[in-house]
Amino acid sequence: MREEHHMKLEMESRSENEGFARTVIASFLLRMNPTVEEMNDVKTAVSEAVTNSIIHGYENEVHKIVISADILDDCITVTVEDFGKGIPDIEKAMEPMYTTSPALERSGMGFSFMEAFMDELHVTSSVGKGTAVRMKKKIRREKAGNGIYSSVD
Repeated sequence: MREEHHMKLEMESRSENEGFARTVIASFLLRMNPTVEEMNDVKTAVSEAVTNSIIHGYENEVHKIVISADILDDCITVTVEDFGKGIPDIEKAMEPMYTTSPALERSGMGFSFMEAFMDELHVTSSVGKGTAVRMKKKIRREKAGNGIYSSVD
């Protein structure tokens, strides 16, 4: 039997919503009974993607960010999408230490963290139309005491 769940969140691109996004994705992920490390990995990757949308996609203007997540069996896929300025050179943007906002003391490690914490990372972008970051992670489920996988419904 396949386990499948979906969620979608639309929020404003305000810096205080970065924590909200982490909380929402953590709550959604709980049904998979992840390890603490897996939970932190997913939350950090989502946080980095949301921060990129706020800082780089919208340059701190308030617009819309859409976060969607799907659970299919033992994998979670999260997409963070903005409709901002887009990325002219995705390959360059994904290089460690590259930042378009050095004056803001940005480290340029957002995509590197997303790649490190997730199993897959796909970035699509169109200049003037926005960016979508899709991340996937396999969750190694912890077995409950009776040998059956536990879940939160």
